[in-house]
Amino acid sequence: MIKKLKITHCVEAYYPSVGGMQEVVKQLSERLVTLGHDVTVITRFNPERNFTELNGVKIIAFNIIGNPIVPKSEEDHNYVNFLLTLNTDIITFFAAQQWATNLALPILKKINAKKVSVPTGYSGLYWNEFKTYYEDMKTYIHDYDMNVYLSDDYRDINFARQNGVSKTILIPNGAAEDEFLKSTEIDIRKSLNLKKDTFLLLHVGSFSGWKGHDELLEMYANSKIKNSALLMIGNNYEYFFKNFKRHRKRLWNLIKIKFSFGKKVVFNFFPRDFTVAAYKQSNLFVFPSNIECSPIVLFECAAAKLPFLSSDCGNSVEIAAWTRGGEIMPTQIGSDGFSHVDIAKGIILMEDMYRNKEKRLKMGETAFEIWKNKYSWEVITQNYEQVYYSLINKT
Repeated sequence: MIKKLKITHCVEAYYPSVGGMQEVVKQLSERLVTLGHDVTVITRFNPERNFTELNGVKIIAFNIIGNPIVPKSEEDHNYVNFLLTLNTDIITFFAAQQWATNLALPILKKINAKKVSVPTGYSGLYWNEFKTYYEDMKTYIHDYDMNVYLSDDYRDINFARQNGVSKTILIPNGAAEDEFLKSTEIDIRKSLNLKKDTFLLLHVGSFSGWKGHDELLEMYANSKIKNSALLMIGNNYEYFFKNFKRHRKRLWNLIKIKFSFGKKVVFNFFPRDFTVAAYKQSNLFVFPSNIECSPIVLFECAAAKLPFLSSDCGNSVEIAAWTRGGEIMPTQIGSDGFSHVDIAKGIILMEDMYRNKEKRLKMGETAFEIWKNKYSWEVITQNYEQVYYSLINKT
């Protein structure tokens, strides 16, 4: 009889909070429950979360402020003590540079479970404020029983190789069949008061200032794409709108003066079913992001048959090669690790995609078939389950 596992996933934020890491942990946790496992998520307190269990996943929250590296508050100590007394088979820490991982680093050897790290990129590896953090990580990384990487050639896995870590495995991100294979009654163009033949460009990403919204607006405004609309979906859009006003001279005038040929811009946060419908009904996804690890949005493009253009951020180059569903825009990567798209060359690629419908359709169909076989969350969850079992069987 196959042993059902007690699994604990530690992550900074969880549903109803929205973001890439939240989505990864939610997808994995809920699907591991459907496979019969006992799954608990440890996360930050959220006043909008009025439940302690969701779709079979138990949720334990700590009211921890910021991302402390050493315990200072009473709640910090409560979390550390909780980990030390936790009864679980597997405990997985998702993402470095956040409290749920940081506070656990000095006590990893004392935690009575198989310990897994999913570092998701080491975004601050080149930043001075994290210099000591990553010096210490050279030691702590050996205390995990397995390190799961989303890319075979990115700063986090290369850091592990440079520091002699052998306990590694590659498991990419993905997109969900139960979202992208079902039909929808939502008509995106009708909802946005657009004509049926409007060429729709899409961007999905939090309005954090790091997802390339400014660059995309500039590209779109200066392109020769006619009878079109740019839809940008993400949380925290109120912040972006304020920032947008602050740069009115550069951007607002760009919208008013240079947006011709019937162009329209919409930016807002929409429910998930609307977002999925937008993926499936758009013509092109454009993602000039400044920093990523392994952008889920590109896998979601594959699931939606939506061709993409992306900056060289995270492992977008790998995803383009794996799915054959997109192209990479010329990008400069600074010493701080941030990516900056060549605006002029990005416009050329965007206009080429706009003119070449046959190319877009072929890319979308190819990526969709590859996604179904390799990059659905159903397949990826089974990969995690195999890793978890392999660690337990070594005991």
